[in-house]
Amino acid sequence: MPSPIRVTRTSEAEAPSPTVIAAPRQGPSRVVVWLRRMRPLHRWVGVPLTVLILLSSLTGLLLGWKKYVAVLQPPVQRGASLEARDWQPLHLISSAAEARLRVHLGASPGPIDRLDVRPSKGVAKVLFREGFWEVQVDLTTARVLSVDRRASDFIESLHDGSFLGEASRATMSTVLGLGLLWLSFSGLWLWWGPKLARRSTPPPRDT
Repeated sequence: MPSPIRVTRTSEAEAPSPTVIAAPRQGPSRVVVWLRRMRPLHRWVGVPLTVLILLSSLTGLLLGWKKYVAVLQPPVQRGASLEARDWQPLHLISSAAEARLRVHLGASPGPIDRLDVRPSKGVAKVLFREGFWEVQVDLTTARVLSVDRRASDFIESLHDGSFLGEASRATMSTVLGLGLLWLSFSGLWLWWGPKLARRSTPPPRDT
């Protein structure tokens, strides 16, 4: 009679464990790469540009109030007549302003920059290139009504960069404009990029 076949049972502890093959690690996505590049660039542009932004903001605020604050800009006087047929020629207005400012300074006032004629007030503002001086003259009588400095002109030169020369005006406007565009674009990307990265990352699969 044949002997019975003995079956050996292997416990679960003794069973060989399955070999786990690690999935290849993927590199960062393009969104993450651009986020890493954008952060230092945003910071490097933003920090030095803050000085120009503060200067432009503060001077712009002051210029917005120049017509309401006498310290910033002398108030407009009123002439004897608002009728143009009663007014004196502009060369007499200019001469009166130059003569009065020469007495006021005790020296030559320098060249005239421009004449700002105010028909609704009957006066002309004679503005000089040096010292930000303004002389208001009655258009009818050619009498000087006020002599004062225009702090608003100095503030405006700081606002547009022309205090360093006419060439610096275009340079400052270009740097400030391009810098603000870059900060707007990079700031929008730094806000939207992480959201996009989370959406593009596949969820982990259960094993």
